[in-house]
Amino acid sequence: MTTQSIPSSDVHLQVRVEGPDDGPVIILVHGFPDNQRVWDRIVPLLTPTFRVVTYDVRGAGGSTAPRSRSGYRISRLVGDLVAVMEHVQPDGGAVHLVGHDWGSVQLWAAVMRESSDARLTGRILSYTSISGPGLDLFGHFLRDGIAHRRFAAVGRQVAHSWYVLAFQTPLVPELLARRFGGRIRALLARGQKLDENHWDDSFDDDFGHGVNLYRANGLSFSRGVTSVPVQLVVPTKDAFLSPAIYADVADFAPDVRRVDVVAGHWIVQTQPALVADMIRAYVTEIDARRESRREA
Repeated sequence: MTTQSIPSSDVHLQVRVEGPDDGPVIILVHGFPDNQRVWDRIVPLLTPTFRVVTYDVRGAGGSTAPRSRSGYRISRLVGDLVAVMEHVQPDGGAVHLVGHDWGSVQLWAAVMRESSDARLTGRILSYTSISGPGLDLFGHFLRDGIAHRRFAAVGRQVAHSWYVLAFQTPLVPELLARRFGGRIRALLARGQKLDENHWDDSFDDDFGHGVNLYRANGLSFSRGVTSVPVQLVVPTKDAFLSPAIYADVADFAPDVRRVDVVAGHWIVQTQPALVADMIRAYVTEIDARRESRREA
């Protein structure tokens, strides 16, 4: 395994690479309030075959934080992904993407821009999304639900997302994280049935910085379409995201496979073998599909 700090616009990102140099490249992107350690139970299951890349997103773990809230905008997060791709595939090679929570949210943005952003065009082979809808899909769910009077479904999701509004309060979440970080971490671990060591000593800072993801990015109501093959993993017991959000995902990603799993939000920690199996099978299938096209 190699660990390096690489530049990306206004920050430096801590990147880990493990696995055979000639293996297909899979980039795993974590969410809030995690860092790349959230993948530690999955990476060893993939590295016998794949070159696996993880990195701390800006403001988390060993990566530096931007100086202003605007540094957390989706466009900057997509730029970070490009920097990591260039680091591991400097020859312009393509990669497979996997995202969880906010990692999934930001990768949806990259996937939806694949055809229009020259930095990404032709470089994303597949995308596995876990517990994190794109901002445009989330916006569509709310707008369409209200328009068609699906108030119960919308209401349930709004109740699940109470923390999004709470995070808009200036300074308070950061102060609470510094003062009660250990208690917040313990409550989250207990409530989500996670190992108490799920988060490390960077939790307070990761939490305090990560709330800016919610402040810097609003819902989108665009209706773009991506041709990137997508595997959508939906934990049916997710305490933060209702499975109903993904009802119309095929309108955004026609080449989609949805897999519902009886699990909570942090399925990447509670069922790592299952997640690794799904990633391995999907990446292998997509690569075989590409090879078949070449031979045709």
